[in-house]
Amino acid sequence: MKPPTRRLAGGFLAGAGSRLLPASLPLRFFGAGVVFHAGAWLALLAGAADWPGWHGGLGWPLAALHLITLGTLLCCAIGASLQLLPVATRQPVRSQRLMAALWWAYVPGVALLALGMGRAEPYWMATGAAAVLAALALFGALLGMNLRGARGMPGVVLHGWGALLALALLGLSAVALVGLWLGRPLLDTGAARGLHLLAGAFGVMGLLVFGLAYVLLPMFALAPVPDERRQLASGAAAIVAIALAMGAAFGAAPTALRLAAIGAGTLALVLHLQLMRQTLSAGMRRDFGRALVLMRIGWSSLALALLLALALVLGAPAETFGRLFGIAVIGGWLLSFLFGVLQRILPFLASMHAARGQKRPPTPSALTLDRPLAWHLVCHVTALGLLAAATLGAPAALALATALATAAALVGLAGALCFGIFFAVLMRRLQQARGGGNRPPN
Repeated sequence: MKPPTRRLAGGFLAGAGSRLLPASLPLRFFGAGVVFHAGAWLALLAGAADWPGWHGGLGWPLAALHLITLGTLLCCAIGASLQLLPVATRQPVRSQRLMAALWWAYVPGVALLALGMGRAEPYWMATGAAAVLAALALFGALLGMNLRGARGMPGVVLHGWGALLALALLGLSAVALVGLWLGRPLLDTGAARGLHLLAGAFGVMGLLVFGLAYVLLPMFALAPVPDERRQLASGAAAIVAIALAMGAAFGAAPTALRLAAIGAGTLALVLHLQLMRQTLSAGMRRDFGRALVLMRIGWSSLALALLLALALVLGAPAETFGRLFGIAVIGGWLLSFLFGVLQRILPFLASMHAARGQKRPPTPSALTLDRPLAWHLVCHVTALGLLAAATLGAPAALALATALATAAALVGLAGALCFGIFFAVLMRRLQQARGGGNRPPN
């Protein structure tokens, strides 16, 4: 009996021109993410002296964190999901005007929120948070409409629904944290912070990263779609892990629930990495350069984060190991994987848009300036290493820790500028290829 043909995902965008957004819509989200990335390192540079003794309060380290999470990670995730999910789930793109309005609410809101955090202005922060929450509610509605009408790719859809539920919890925890800063608590500090971290880093971003990987990796590798039953199993294990950790954040049997969450999270990661390895081994293109290096750094960092979480449960010093856990999750896993994806998807999308109406469209490599990406990789890894060293040195040598944090910010900023050059050149070459057309909608 002939085995069933597995769908090849490498060309999942090639036959979906009718479901591609105008170039300006997703690219404006990616562009904002690139700018916020540089802003995050600038904020850390401004608060480098505060980094060794920072415990999560208002100040420039908090602003830097949110410029990365909301500004770079989530902004790019919004652009990627609004472009890729309608294509992957085989349905028309939803309202383009709402997507444009989403950008105009979200990006200024993140900027004002971060500025309020850095300057310790609670009412600036509350205003920015209100704009961000309104924009995220709109994003959730658009995402929910897409998932409700989805056809096919059940593993991706499961991860999307999990991310949507986490988005609601992220909004709840954000309101609780702003209430604490305004002196009107809704939750205690530990529960609010724990829920915020889990819902944002693992729930929204983590599930979107896992789910979209089942679309992106086969596309990059020209490989079949990964086994959907294992996608569902990995997604279910990840959602269970997040739910268990959230229960622990509210003080319900914290040690047992955290150990169970680490176990479920490890299972989710193992299943996910098996699917990624099989995708790469079955693909026609098995190595895609620095992009794959960054993705592997991301996966390794998530494994390291799980080990650090286990150490914390077993009694490791919370201040040092907790901050290393945050660096591994946000910088090592999510940020590394995101930049690995952006190096491939941005030129690919740009080439597809440049191809419209042309007999000989430019290839992705023709639109890419490669050298800045090589420097970005070096700077990215070095900056994270320096930041980890500053964390390890903080308890014993504050001056050394401050110097290391300053160096991390400067190197990270250099890497962000290198990636910004890559993006700017890509946009210029796209405009040249299209004759200067495609003005963004208002």
